[in-house]
Amino acid sequence: MHLFTAVKNVLQQLIAVLDQLTAEQYQTASAYLSGSTIGQHTRHVIELYQCLLNGYDRQYVCYDDRKRDVRIETDLLFAKELLQQIASAVSKENIDLQLAGTYDKTSNEQIHITTNYYRELLYNHEHTIHHMALIRVGLKEVSAAVIEADFGIASSTIRNKQQCAQ
Repeated sequence: MHLFTAVKNVLQQLIAVLDQLTAEQYQTASAYLSGSTIGQHTRHVIELYQCLLNGYDRQYVCYDDRKRDVRIETDLLFAKELLQQIASAVSKENIDLQLAGTYDKTSNEQIHITTNYYRELLYNHEHTIHHMALIRVGLKEVSAAVIEADFGIASSTIRNKQQCAQ
């Protein structure tokens, strides 16, 4: 399935950039990112995938329940290992899922939505690209990492630019 390939490719792009960073760069607060770090953005990406993969067998996903594990945002090698594990684990059969979450900051009411694994995997893929775009901005401040031209850019945007160039 092309979705699996797309997810794995984006995760590999992220790993390739992280391979160029030092532990200090990974943890450096960026003024461009309102004081957050590349590590924090990477942790956020990882933990949403973990929520999806961990909830698969229970057929229940709640992204609010992520651990917010400081080790992921401070230990570059650990983060890269987790990204590799996720890339190896995403190829699963599509099943129905219940998505739970509290989406209103003024209420603790949890809502439940019927979804499916492929839809949530697609959400995570797009979410990853969004955070990679932010990481791209942060890289300008903390590193001279070489990144692919399409790092952090949605595939629809890439295709649109290609069509406009023709």
